[in-house]
Amino acid sequence: MNVENQDVLLDLEGEEEEEDDDNDDGEIVLELNQVVIPTYGTVPDQQNLHTPEWVDFDDKPDSLFFKDGRRRIDFVLVYEDESKKIAHKRSDRKKQKRKRQVYESNLINNGLQLEATRSVLDEKLIFVKVHAPWEVLCTYAEVMHIKMPLQHNDLKTQASAFSWFSRLFRVDENIIKPEQEFFTAPFQKEHLSNFYIQDKDTFFNPATRSRIVHFILSRVEYATKNNVKKFGINKLLDTGIYKAAFPLHDSSFRHLSTDPNCPSERYLLYREWAHPKNIFKQQPLDFIRKYYGEKIGIYFAWLGFYTNMLTVAAVVGVGCFLYGCLKKDNCTWSQEVCDPNIGGNIIMCPQCDEVCTYWNLTITCESSKKLCIFDSYGTLVFAVFMGIWVTFFLEFWKRRQAELEYEWDTVEYLEQEEQVRPEYEARCTHVVMNEITQILLIIASVVGIIVYRLSVFLVFSAKLSQHISGTEAIRKYLTPQMATSVTASLISFVVIMILNIVYEKVAILITDFELPRTQTDYENSLTTKMFLFQFVNYYSSCFYIAFFKGKFVGHPGSPVYWLGKYRNEECDPGGCLLELTTQLAIIVGGKAIWNNIQEVLLPLVKNLIGRYSAAARSEKVVPRWEHDYQLQPIGKLGLFYEYLEMVIQFGFVTLFVASFPLAPLLALINNMLEIRLDAWKLTTQFRRLVPQKAQDIGAWQPILQGIAILAVVTNALIIAFTSDMIPRLVYYWSFSVPPYGSHSTYTMEGYINSTLSVFNISDFKNASKPFSPWFRNQTTCRYRDLRYPPGHQHQYEHNIYYWHVIAAKLAFIIVMEHVIYFVKFIISYVIPDVSQKTKSKVKREKYLTQKLLHENDLKGVKKNMDKIIKGADSTFQPKDE
Repeated sequence: MNVENQDVLLDLEGEEEEEDDDNDDGEIVLELNQVVIPTYGTVPDQQNLHTPEWVDFDDKPDSLFFKDGRRRIDFVLVYEDESKKIAHKRSDRKKQKRKRQVYESNLINNGLQLEATRSVLDEKLIFVKVHAPWEVLCTYAEVMHIKMPLQHNDLKTQASAFSWFSRLFRVDENIIKPEQEFFTAPFQKEHLSNFYIQDKDTFFNPATRSRIVHFILSRVEYATKNNVKKFGINKLLDTGIYKAAFPLHDSSFRHLSTDPNCPSERYLLYREWAHPKNIFKQQPLDFIRKYYGEKIGIYFAWLGFYTNMLTVAAVVGVGCFLYGCLKKDNCTWSQEVCDPNIGGNIIMCPQCDEVCTYWNLTITCESSKKLCIFDSYGTLVFAVFMGIWVTFFLEFWKRRQAELEYEWDTVEYLEQEEQVRPEYEARCTHVVMNEITQILLIIASVVGIIVYRLSVFLVFSAKLSQHISGTEAIRKYLTPQMATSVTASLISFVVIMILNIVYEKVAILITDFELPRTQTDYENSLTTKMFLFQFVNYYSSCFYIAFFKGKFVGHPGSPVYWLGKYRNEECDPGGCLLELTTQLAIIVGGKAIWNNIQEVLLPLVKNLIGRYSAAARSEKVVPRWEHDYQLQPIGKLGLFYEYLEMVIQFGFVTLFVASFPLAPLLALINNMLEIRLDAWKLTTQFRRLVPQKAQDIGAWQPILQGIAILAVVTNALIIAFTSDMIPRLVYYWSFSVPPYGSHSTYTMEGYINSTLSVFNISDFKNASKPFSPWFRNQTTCRYRDLRYPPGHQHQYEHNIYYWHVIAAKLAFIIVMEHVIYFVKFIISYVIPDVSQKTKSKVKREKYLTQKLLHENDLKGVKKNMDKIIKGADSTFQPKDE
């Protein structure tokens, strides 16, 4: 099929369904009488429609070939026999059947060979097996610019100094043999003799064959209405004409194929990659790429690389956590909170209007001890380390990615191979997208979600604190602030999971409306939108706790209200850092558990139900295509959600790591399981994906870089404004000794008293005055702030300590950001994106490839010249007398 010279206009209306049944019947009859086939002309009437060859199943369950045993099955189409459908009207069934017949006829006219077999388990199902002959494969390999091998790559590679160690974790090469390396070039039929062809049946491997067939299936038409073509297997699947379309797995994952010629690659992948016993082994990336294509391969390469890099971060994070644990008993300010003679004599002001009561500072004793673990100098060191670690991760990944581009022949993929999406071909004449409208829609969605989430969070927190404050039995460990934090985090997590569904629909709708030109453009556009939505969804509550909660609360005599109604929340006397840690732990842990349930358990349950129901109907021998049909489809977006899950996790590991140094450890454990679970899911629970090319991880790369830059800012702000590290340092070096302090040496003694301001209860406004009576005949209470006491000429205004702290915080942010950004710049400059070794390999291979093609062309020319010369000699040779 010539996809470039189509003689019928393709436009937006080509995807719309018929509106009137009577008109449709007439249209379809017309379509059957004159089916437009660009390569072979028109079919004059229905009798000339080509149909698949019908055969019975030959009781060979592992066969991957047509009944003749020679033609390989490259793709399988599944439909329900229209004559046996009950739910649809007769006219609808006739229309569906006619469209399918036209489509299959056009497939045959485009050179594909079809063989139909009725289902063994369900007589309503028909399986249409598709085979692409050699000529079709060659034609479309040239159209798609697929690189094929020219000759063996004889360039020697030097082994790494640590290869002896890494060999301990590699897959046994006797089981999965290393892939042979070749010089490659885009396939051209006229240069067929230049390519390394030992056997025509194996020159195009199964993954490449399936990719070529899917390319054809996506572009063959099945109807024409008002001179507008309707085409492609995706639309036929959406409308229910076909129930499934997929390439075949080559064997069962449980055992080797009974066919001795079958390599049983699926079984080997399960045994040496997906099985839990391989959790500490390296992944067979070349073998994964061979079976599933470069797109799957690059995902697992990135995930494995990210997981390996997390090992270093996890070790340092655990070290900082242990440092905090060792130092918590020497935490002076926590000791003051727990001391009955200090904290026991400090009565705190109510934290909400009217219903809240006065409370004793000692009830925060346990939370202050926990806070000492995370709010330590080790956290500062870890935050700086992570800012540098993320730079090393991204720079070294670029180098690794460049190596894979060379090894997997995707260096020039985007320029040469990627084809226009069929949806773009159909609609591009009429769609104009206003970029301003698109951007405003995203901004409006982001702002709307922020307002919604914060208002709901504040309402929930205000209501809940009223009930928990009276719980005496667990008062020591579960403070009102902690109870509010934990329960609000749980509610926030549930809301996040629900809103994910909404965000997905909105993002896909916007991207479909934009109509990107290629699949890469589509996925990059969708990636950007989904991440913006998910960024707000997952991180808004963390940003609120870290940078807004407790920052704009006023003082007890003049509190600040949200939306004029809800009083802003206050933090514990030790700050909001522990609450941020709790929020992160719940969301990161809950997200990992939920994703595993959603991604693994649900497909497993569905497959088990389908398997048992099928087994109950029949004990017959079932062919490979029917086994695969019972598996779950992977979904249109493929690996998109896998990437999204990991990038969201990457955000939690980097953006808020100053509050939770154990985040890299949790991410490491999750990812070690994630790799094997994703592998298990692909090899056992899902149909085989259509292999796709990919040069890199796409739009996720700039998103990761953006997160890395933002992480420096967020961690600097967390240390400066969320933790109490800066106020403690200012107190130690300036306010513990004269002229501001009374101690003779630098000390942390008296820190708690200096950070709690005094408030006269007679200054309460009527709307804020608590219902509960005052006790101990005291006239003042304390609150967390740095303000002058009542009776001072500047009472309730910020004092000198406050301004010293603000200046120190701003100075710290500027210094920390500039130091880390400078180090990041140096690292990025020193470590090139492509190693010199890889550059040399690419140049060398390009030179040798061009030389090889040139020499082969010269040989061909010389051979032709020799024939011409011999012919001339025989022509002019004198005859014997």
